[in-house]
Amino acid sequence: MIILGIDPGTATTGYGLVKYENEEVKALDFGSIRTSADLEPEQRLKEIHEDIKSLIDKYKPKALAIESVYFFKNAKSAIPVGQARGVAMLTAVENNLEVYEFTPLQIKMAMTGYGKAKKKQVQKMVKEHLDLEEIPKPNDAADALGAALC
Repeated sequence: MIILGIDPGTATTGYGLVKYENEEVKALDFGSIRTSADLEPEQRLKEIHEDIKSLIDKYKPKALAIESVYFFKNAKSAIPVGQARGVAMLTAVENNLEVYEFTPLQIKMAMTGYGKAKKKQVQKMVKEHLDLEEIPKPNDAADALGAALC
């Protein structure tokens, strides 16, 4: 089974694809979707949609695992993240993927066993779980792989 993990954002959306087979998991691809600040918000969302659709078409995942937004200190940053989440979830549903949401706490617990783990600890464990040579870059991709591993 192939799972697409997403760490949503309007400027940068991290993605990570993992394949579970014969009780083993491996990373297929990871990276980020970056949109230009010069674009109108709706054009940025369209770009995110098109890039996620391309990943779905290429890898044929069965599920989308996405980081949920449950707390933000700043509504100005929460709204664009929520919009990017909505686009990713809609793209998944349009392509018949099951959608699973995980809070940052759940991802940290799954990766490290500790819900208040630091970002670097989570990234190190993602690297270990996937037997990668280096911590996945950018950070958004590591977070997306963490969601997919959940």
